[in-house]
Amino acid sequence: MKRRVVDVLVPVALDQAYSYVVPQGIAVAPGDVVSVPLGAREVLGVVWADNANPNPRLDNRLKDIADKLDVPPLKGELRSFVDWVANYTLSPRGMVVRMALRMGEHLGPARERVGVRLAGPPPRRMTPARQRVLVSMTDGLLRSKSEVADEAGVSAGVVDGLIDEGTLETLVLPPEPVARPPDPDFASPELEPGQQAAVDALRATVGAGGYSATLLDGVTGSGKTAVYLEAVAETIRCGRQALILMPEIALTSQVLDRFAERFGVRPAEWHSQLSQRLRARTWAAVALGEATVTVGARSALFLPYADLGLIVVDEEHDPAYKQEDGVRYHARDMAVVRANVGGFPIVLASATPSVESEVNARRGRYKKLHLPERFGGQSLPGIEAIDLKREGPPRGRFIAPRLAEAVKTAIERGEQALLFLNRRGFAPLTLCRGCGHRLSCPNCDAWLVDHRFRRRLVCHHCGFAMPLPEQCPHCQATESFAPVGPGVERLEQEAAELFPGARILVLSSDLVDSMERLREELDDVAAGRFDIVIGTQLGAKGHHFPKLNLVGIVDADLGLANGDPRAAERTFQLLHQVVGRAGREAGHGIGFLQTHQPEHPVMKALIASDRDAFYATEIELREKTNYPPFGRLASLLISGSDKHATESFARRVAAAAPFDETVRVLGPAAAPLALVRGRYRFRILVKAPRAYDLSAYLREWMAKAPKKTGNIKLEVDVDPQSFL
Repeated sequence: MKRRVVDVLVPVALDQAYSYVVPQGIAVAPGDVVSVPLGAREVLGVVWADNANPNPRLDNRLKDIADKLDVPPLKGELRSFVDWVANYTLSPRGMVVRMALRMGEHLGPARERVGVRLAGPPPRRMTPARQRVLVSMTDGLLRSKSEVADEAGVSAGVVDGLIDEGTLETLVLPPEPVARPPDPDFASPELEPGQQAAVDALRATVGAGGYSATLLDGVTGSGKTAVYLEAVAETIRCGRQALILMPEIALTSQVLDRFAERFGVRPAEWHSQLSQRLRARTWAAVALGEATVTVGARSALFLPYADLGLIVVDEEHDPAYKQEDGVRYHARDMAVVRANVGGFPIVLASATPSVESEVNARRGRYKKLHLPERFGGQSLPGIEAIDLKREGPPRGRFIAPRLAEAVKTAIERGEQALLFLNRRGFAPLTLCRGCGHRLSCPNCDAWLVDHRFRRRLVCHHCGFAMPLPEQCPHCQATESFAPVGPGVERLEQEAAELFPGARILVLSSDLVDSMERLREELDDVAAGRFDIVIGTQLGAKGHHFPKLNLVGIVDADLGLANGDPRAAERTFQLLHQVVGRAGREAGHGIGFLQTHQPEHPVMKALIASDRDAFYATEIELREKTNYPPFGRLASLLISGSDKHATESFARRVAAAAPFDETVRVLGPAAAPLALVRGRYRFRILVKAPRAYDLSAYLREWMAKAPKKTGNIKLEVDVDPQSFL
């Protein structure tokens, strides 16, 4: 009898599938999750295809599948998506399928939940506490012991005593669902005419089915969330699943609350902060179709949905959607691919769409729904420039007098102010007053950042940290080091001096020890428990603070000072979003931009509240220079511990590039951050026409490239977002 052989894709850094024999007694089909021997260990894998013609030379060496897991198979749609992502990004297929198998391995059965209910006669000895328990249990329902104790206001010991006497009996409760079914008609919102028109269009799109992409472009505070939640409701009515992607976990809290208000329950969550057991249960609930709606970070895109019918990408412009290590992919772009492969609609939502999405909408590839006005008739905040060349702050200060006066006035009115600076720590640079020596990281081409709260100097690239030295290592002067420039911690010190008695909160990722703590702080701001919020971009995006009417951008030029071709776009988006936190409920919002370049096109567009002017200028520049979306880019990053060997290898890689007159190969050149974690870095940039198959070109190139030696690494990034 001929043995059946199948190809199994295992989650390791290899592009090929391995062949295994299907033993008798195990029935498998493509998509099934199986356990297979790999070397000396067993790993999970996915049956990718039948192999009708296995290599005869390997016939006697093929190993058997060890076991088939009792989990839903990966559908053909997801397997096609895995193949597409691997092919496009030049990533090993095994590493892409690994993202679809993040369900937690061998965790064992879930812990049983025990419930109690009335079963026998009253206890021989009745006490007031026992009486309260019996009264709360008269409905005969099954409850957990903790629920009974809480409802009756007694200790768990009282409940245990009633169980011992036979008055209450224990039974095993069914597992708590990851997420309860949302009710699409639980609380239909009151919509304004513009919102209603957008909702009607999205309902029609969802009802029609099939692939389509829609850009939901609405100003800050226009009610985009309410609109796309109605598309989710329509998807639920159609009996299908929906995925809402968020760029960062910090943004999910308010969306989860809004979801619960609309549907009566919270959705399933998927992000890196989940416990292993909850991750396993969520993966299974999604695969079985029990989790109707999932809100998650970019990796939620690779979950094995039973019947996915809609993807919403919120804040679609956000650079956090780009995965910068492992499989390098952009979740927004891959979400569009997944919708296309699955044949269902996708909605991209933003107040400041990416240039790529804006161009796709203008050229008819995406439908566009526009919400030009804020919900409830609130006006958009006005924006004023503070020219630091003419009216800057006093020496040693960073808040200009006009901004300080505006903050003081806001506090006196009982309103809140946000001071925004996208720079963590106390100061970005520490130097010796005696000789000018700058304290830098020994492992990276970067200065050490002073973090006063932690009493450490920290490298933000490799994590190296050290206390402030007592003397300068260059000139041996003692107590000579001085902080240069502001970080959010230094701003807090200045604000405390300028506004004594004000309640100040610093929102910065290095000061957040847990997501629960961050959510508590955001809730405190929304409830008005702080007068001044000093924040990096962590506190600037997507949040709704009812009492916040003033935003001060302390250094509006910060994002423009690098060679990133997207620097203008990112600066415009970030500052527009930050200022958009102001004036969302009561009063009139205002934003102040402290800048040395008030005539810069980005600043002029912001001050004039002229988005169209910015997009027109930026799109014209991109088209003229053939940068995305009018051209294609890829980055090859070569790194190693020996500078000369790494540069030599980078030159040999560049020399191996296939000749094509339409493709430009630039470099190698030292990366802007030339040394990170003790590794020297050289970058090669590839430019190609928009319709060019850049992935195929890179694959041909990599086949000819010299073999890596020593600890040299070569990383390929198609459609790079970072150029450091």
